[in-house]
Amino acid sequence: MRSEWIPKGEMIHILAALMPENRLACEISLATGLRINDVLALTPAKAKKQRFTIREEKTGKTRLVRLPKELVERCIECSGQHYIFEGRLDGKKHRTRQAVFKDLKRAAAAFNVKQNVAPHSLRKIYAVEEFEKSGNLKKVQKLLNHESEAVTMLYAMAHVVGKKKNFKKV
Repeated sequence: MRSEWIPKGEMIHILAALMPENRLACEISLATGLRINDVLALTPAKAKKQRFTIREEKTGKTRLVRLPKELVERCIECSGQHYIFEGRLDGKKHRTRQAVFKDLKRAAAAFNVKQNVAPHSLRKIYAVEEFEKSGNLKKVQKLLNHESEAVTMLYAMAHVVGKKKNFKKV
């Protein structure tokens, strides 16, 4: 089952119930539109720059990222030697996306959220917000580093699809 969009206000409540490091990782994804694996692979050196280029793990494409100053400061406080989000058993590896996924699922269940909330839901919230701000699908496509405008449209309009699912046929 695919991850679903939920309103940002609901997501903020869920994030408040996460472990602090997982919450920070999710907040970075929400602020940048990065996939959770790319967030977890961030190094302290990159975060300190505030503006940096990353190579996306899934696509191999490069992308310019700007972290809000408040998130940079929290990253520096949380940072390990090799990664901001160090692995539980080995500091030379970053935290796994599964660890964040499980924590997010636990928190969503605690709030009795019916939608399928996953780390990728954060990327969809980001896309909807950026599209509502700019009204420019090409800009959102570039921000998400999507090849296909159709895929970007699915993300940018995820809130409309989410509303339709909640209506019952009469």
